[in-house]
Amino acid sequence: MAITAEKINAKGQKSGTVDLAETIFGLTPNTHVMHQAVRRELANGRSGSANSKTRAEVRGGGRKPWKQKGTGRARAGSIRSPLWRGGGVIFGPQPRDFSFELPKKMRRLAIKSALSVAAQEAKLHVVDDFSFIQEPKTKLVNQLIEQMGLKSKKILVLADYKAPENQHLALAARNLPEVKLRLPLNLSVKDLILADAVIATEQALQEINERFGNHE
Repeated sequence: MAITAEKINAKGQKSGTVDLAETIFGLTPNTHVMHQAVRRELANGRSGSANSKTRAEVRGGGRKPWKQKGTGRARAGSIRSPLWRGGGVIFGPQPRDFSFELPKKMRRLAIKSALSVAAQEAKLHVVDDFSFIQEPKTKLVNQLIEQMGLKSKKILVLADYKAPENQHLALAARNLPEVKLRLPLNLSVKDLILADAVIATEQALQEINERFGNHE
């Protein structure tokens, strides 16, 4: 069975279908690998900047507060002891790197699985390009979304928005929180899974085919 995607025109109306590569868009999705890929994306996006000072890092406390014996008080060696107010923190958070890696084959399989889910659930729509957006105005992208019946839906746009024919796309869409732009070779499994609709240009599909079609 051929895998196809709906092709739309500048008015958001169906104008035909586009054949998709079965080796990329026709796989049985591997949910485990997709889960691993999303975990990696989330972990790699964490800043890991939480920090607390140990007793060695807190300012002051170099002098012994009082002599060891004869005062009747408990022994104390520093006012920056964790037992004192203003002292260091015992086993507090320190800056760390949460990121981890996945084998390249797993990352590729996760992307192809997510693309297959988008195609099989009919979430993928194809346009020639975005040259019909002739001005950097939000209302032009809004009109397309409304005409496609995707108002208030999460939309992922796969396009080379630096190309001349798509030059106004980034500025026209940046104020729409439900629209996310991605370069076709910078795909995110999380974005593909969370999107209610994926709109890709013909050029984007060609780049995806060239990137992922020549590997198992």
